[in-house]
Amino acid sequence: MMKQAGFFDGDERLARLSGLGDQLEAFSRTVDFEAFRPDLEKALAYSDGSKGGRPPFDPVLMFKILVIQTLNNLSDDRTEYLINDRLSFMRFLGLALSDRVPDAKTVWLFRERLTQAGAIENLFARFDATLRNAGYLPMSGQILDATLVAAPRQRNSNAEKTDLREGRIPQNWQDKPAKLSHKDRHARWTLKFTKAKRQEDGTLPITDAAASDGARLREGLLDKTNTASGVWADTAYRSKANEDFIDRHGFVSKIHRKKPHLKPMPRHIQRSNAGKSVIRSRVEHVFADQKSQTGLFVRTVGITRATIRIGLANIVYNMRRFLFLERLNASA
Repeated sequence: MMKQAGFFDGDERLARLSGLGDQLEAFSRTVDFEAFRPDLEKALAYSDGSKGGRPPFDPVLMFKILVIQTLNNLSDDRTEYLINDRLSFMRFLGLALSDRVPDAKTVWLFRERLTQAGAIENLFARFDATLRNAGYLPMSGQILDATLVAAPRQRNSNAEKTDLREGRIPQNWQDKPAKLSHKDRHARWTLKFTKAKRQEDGTLPITDAAASDGARLREGLLDKTNTASGVWADTAYRSKANEDFIDRHGFVSKIHRKKPHLKPMPRHIQRSNAGKSVIRSRVEHVFADQKSQTGLFVRTVGITRATIRIGLANIVYNMRRFLFLERLNASA
């Protein structure tokens, strides 16, 4: 015999979720999402509704959907489904069972409008201000490292790859707007060692990225507004050109030193590198967390869309860190 649903069954289930430790409820208690509203409204430039039609969803609600999506590494379609399915998601968004839920296309359009407006830097700065108001000072520094980020495969021909590397749009894409919109002209791919297939001469088609990575340091990556002047990086970034650049622009090199060719590593350099590794590991923990905990995966096409995807991951990481620090202080 099935039990008939009671009036308070939903409240009891939500109370049960709270007792089990609903992370989204903790977000609601600790993070003031209304603080993002001015930046969201400025970026989105919503109409006043005078033209009629269905009104847009509340921008703060939509931003919170992006937070859910980032926390759980969800596609737009999966996000729509789970908002309809999970009580914890609905509570976080302030939605009742009878309320209209944004569909996958609406989520995509919202994120796209933020992308085109270049809003992610202002949103990130807004939460930095929230942290400062709560008594936390985000200490800025500069650490450089390259990583491989999984992204949708493009399956371009060799001729198309050559055109892209040289800054040209392939001829057969130019008169096909739909195809061009699905092509990532900024991304570059390589092969992981385990996926590589040997060529006929027995060699592996693996490229060494160290040389090109090192050159990136001199291409606007360093920021003089940071609260520290040290520049931390691994040996791939250590070169005379980079050291001269760092010194000339008022920074202090904390880049790992390389082992002398065919000679043992001097003890004092070993100690120096070990001390630098302690600092770097604390920062690299952030990126490891984004890859493992939130499963950071770039589903988007193009560098501008990837920027907001990674920017959201950074904001959400800072929110999670804020929750941790607040719990720590409350128990002290």
